[in-house]
Amino acid sequence: MGLYAIGDIHGYHQPLDALAQKLAFNSNDTIVTIGDYVDRGPQSKQVIDFLISLSKRSNLIPLRGNHEVMMLQARESLTGYKDWLACGGMETLESYLSENLQGISNEHWEFLSDTLPYYETEKNFFVHANAYADHLLDEQPDYMLYWEKFDYQPPHRSGKRMICGHTPQKNGVPLDIGHAVCLDTWVYNPAGWLTCLDVNTGAYWQANQEGKLREAMLETA
Repeated sequence: MGLYAIGDIHGYHQPLDALAQKLAFNSNDTIVTIGDYVDRGPQSKQVIDFLISLSKRSNLIPLRGNHEVMMLQARESLTGYKDWLACGGMETLESYLSENLQGISNEHWEFLSDTLPYYETEKNFFVHANAYADHLLDEQPDYMLYWEKFDYQPPHRSGKRMICGHTPQKNGVPLDIGHAVCLDTWVYNPAGWLTCLDVNTGAYWQANQEGKLREAMLETA
């Protein structure tokens, strides 16, 4: 019965598939995806197809990232649409072989709309970007949950460890400061990796854009 967290995917299906095959996720596993499934990479449609499929054979907890926020806002206004295109939305549309939002299926819009702002367990909580240390999770403003960069902030008032993404760790190694871990390891860069953390043990596995795998253990900075 595993508890795993996967960092920012950004439209890269091959490393996601490589990690899932390596870890053989099943119905006893809970997989928390930290958000940013779309944009930048060439396979956003395939990533969402994969996650929908994964949700049918495991307990998938998909969080919302700022790129899902922008993609959903693209449906609401022309300004939102233009802002999304400028931040990777064009690559996402290309993955749907479409020139506009009408090429995106209702099933995919429903998946995006159902993503969560946060998730918590007995010892950890999961957000896309960040959280105020002195605010309860249901009091966190959207800009903290989706947009604020990760830094060496103090421990959260709950005493739980924060697991997040959003802020690229350009050395390809998750940043572990004990009471918080950032799993965004820059997969959209050719030198980057997609990270999957075993939350209970601190072991993590990574795959790059070509699907090459490596593994290590968290080391507190």
